[in-house]
Amino acid sequence: MNIPYTSTARLDTGLYNAKLGIWLFLASEVMLFGALFSTYVLLRVNAPTWPHGYELLNVPLATLNTIVLISSSVTMVMSWASLMMKKFGKFKLYMGLTILLAFVFLVVKYFEYTAKFEHHLFPSTNTFLAIYFTITALHGLHILGGIVVNTYLWGPGSKMWQNDPQRFTNRVEVAGLYWHFVDLVWIFLFPVLYLL
Repeated sequence: MNIPYTSTARLDTGLYNAKLGIWLFLASEVMLFGALFSTYVLLRVNAPTWPHGYELLNVPLATLNTIVLISSSVTMVMSWASLMMKKFGKFKLYMGLTILLAFVFLVVKYFEYTAKFEHHLFPSTNTFLAIYFTITALHGLHILGGIVVNTYLWGPGSKMWQNDPQRFTNRVEVAGLYWHFVDLVWIFLFPVLYLL
């Protein structure tokens, strides 16, 4: 069955197809990360001893990354809002900043990981670090996926703006919903792993 692309909201759902699709995809992502968070909580509650994240992890770097991701959410919204106001140049600026901030996040995470490895802290060291590396690496892969999509929209995909600006604006909105989800996951990860 072929579902056509719609640029305007459908009468039966109130959404255009891509927006409905991203919400369904994000629901599956909530289940994925929800299972990982639940596993973490169950293991931590039932463990006789459990290390505190702030004892093993770099809270200042994680705080910096939190600021970086929140800022990238703002620039993502601004890129979409720029398209809504028909300011393509501003879109390019804000989307470029979003991509740059995503790279900053990954670079900071790289330094955090390498510092752990230099101190002989690996996923095999203990259950806490196994969960930490699993969840943060999976989150990092989601950041990388967002970089790929946003770079496409910033670069070759932006040609659609000339032919079908509404459809292109919708694509940026859908990418923004994904990006906000990735940021929201970090907002939960930061206190759960680093501060508790």
